[in-house]
Amino acid sequence: MTAEREPAVAVFGATGCVGRAVAAAFARVGRPVVAVARRRPSGRAGSRFLALDAAAADPAVLAGLLADAGVDTVVNAAGGWVTGETANERAHVLLVDNLLAALARAPRPLRLVQIGSVHEYGPLPVGTAADETRVPRPVSAYARTKLAGGESVLRATRDGLVDGVVLRAVNLCGPGTTDVGFLGAAVRRLRAATPDRPAELTVADARRDFLDVRDLAAAVLAAATAPVAGQVVNVGRGEAVPVAHLLDLLIAAAGPPPGAVRLRTAPVDSRGGDWTLADIGRAARLLGWRPTTDLPESIKDMWDASGADHAVEQP
Repeated sequence: MTAEREPAVAVFGATGCVGRAVAAAFARVGRPVVAVARRRPSGRAGSRFLALDAAAADPAVLAGLLADAGVDTVVNAAGGWVTGETANERAHVLLVDNLLAALARAPRPLRLVQIGSVHEYGPLPVGTAADETRVPRPVSAYARTKLAGGESVLRATRDGLVDGVVLRAVNLCGPGTTDVGFLGAAVRRLRAATPDRPAELTVADARRDFLDVRDLAAAVLAAATAPVAGQVVNVGRGEAVPVAHLLDLLIAAAGPPPGAVRLRTAPVDSRGGDWTLADIGRAARLLGWRPTTDLPESIKDMWDASGADHAVEQP
């Protein structure tokens, strides 16, 4: 008698910072991972990899590939801060609709963890935390299309086509996140800084909820098996941290020579607004999840990992 094969997890957007962390989290607990992205990454192979454009793939072909791989859980970590209505629509709506069309062909509803964004709620009044009962009022193309994709997952779940859950994540930091957000841009400038060519970093009077990408991966891992079908769950640290403090932590981690950094203040000019804060009580109740990586550690690991192409490790 042969042992039954462990069901696999398909991670879409597996070459991005979130997808890499999610794939590592599942691999760490022994789940086979099928990594899916448009282009095969360079370097070590790691998980089984499918190079395809999920927004354009034939749903029947995609369904067959997932069935052949023995997939029973799908994580959509694809998308990101892209420019323009068309690009956002493709990355966050068309891709989700195509993925749902493929999953609807499965003989039973598969678990689908859709990674959304706290920006789906829209601008928050300073001092308030967004909980999942808040009516979303997104203002950017990114936030509007992320909301539309998440709502498609929830509708498909109500219709019995998938077993879906939407995690609305806050801003991210930690290893591998240097391609996203103002912290990533600050890392790149600090890497190139010298006293002769100092890094100029802008400090805005803003407070934002930041989470280590490995903590987000742990929440995805919990959501893969928790009884949360049809739910929206916020994932964050649950604290609004001054941007100035985050930059202080990054500069302390970098340890630049004297004169290599210049700070200037400026009004908030960001797609994330001047205040983000997620109420994470539902994540604690339904997922048994809380963040475990503190910000100094996360930003130090972010800086250290930016010096080379490191694999994402679990905290």
